[in-house]
Amino acid sequence: MTQMIFSDEPAKGWIAPGIAAPFICIFLLVISMLPGDLGLAYLGFTEPMGPPRGPLGFFLMLVSFIAVGLAVSGWVRWVEKRSLASAGLCGEGGLKKFLTGLAVGIAMMGAIVTAIALSGGYRVADLAPAFASPAALGWIALLLAGFAVQASVEEYVFRGWLFSTIMRRWNMTAAFILSSAAFTFAHLSPRATVLALVMTFIFAIFACAWVRRSNSIWGVMGWHVGWNWFGGTGFDVPITGLDTGLPALVVKMVPVGSAYLNGGGEGPEGSVFTLALLTVASLSLLLLARSRGRNGIDPPHSRHQP
Repeated sequence: MTQMIFSDEPAKGWIAPGIAAPFICIFLLVISMLPGDLGLAYLGFTEPMGPPRGPLGFFLMLVSFIAVGLAVSGWVRWVEKRSLASAGLCGEGGLKKFLTGLAVGIAMMGAIVTAIALSGGYRVADLAPAFASPAALGWIALLLAGFAVQASVEEYVFRGWLFSTIMRRWNMTAAFILSSAAFTFAHLSPRATVLALVMTFIFAIFACAWVRRSNSIWGVMGWHVGWNWFGGTGFDVPITGLDTGLPALVVKMVPVGSAYLNGGGEGPEGSVFTLALLTVASLSLLLLARSRGRNGIDPPHSRHQP
């Protein structure tokens, strides 16, 4: 018995064994992103194999993410020979789900930063300094589009294609663990702390739980966009350890006190508040999905298939 998600459409090509799929995923990431990353570093828009330099560097990194999206789409269509809908881009009302997820992601990031500030991990340094600079507001708007590409590609690759591929060859539990492990591995860096890596894994589990509950990736794509964009532009703090170099859209926050509270160089994502929130949210989504399954209202294509 295999499990399916998103679609019961059979693959007409080759589906990799479940244990091999994460390695293929990392391989596709490397061969598609490396040329763009090397090119941007050579031109001076990013540090050598490191973070971008300013908002333009952030925006130009989209070249690499677009290459990843095209590489994985090519694998789905020409190797596995199945539709993109079977990799999560399915269901009606995709735009509505995306915008709802966007709002939830912004709200959750705002809640985390507020909790850190109230606990003494941030102090307020300035109110909405971005509005004093039309150029900064323009970059913030462009970064919303940029994060829409970056975060959506990550969800498509890890929670869409990889998650569904592992399920087709193995089971739900393996899909959660292996796709989340691959996502965490892809975010390894010399500056990453143990807490940051644990948070990245929990982040991925939360995203898997979301797609399990909704049976598409539209909503979690929007959530990831809102989370990254508002975290990177709303408070002048790092997002995933990277600094956009822009003044804060809402409130400029300065970290004070323990890195366990404010996340240190990782920004709010490295905070214990984020770890707790995403853990609770993951468990809630899994319980909702389980309850829905017991009530017999799961979509037919997300149930066990012979």
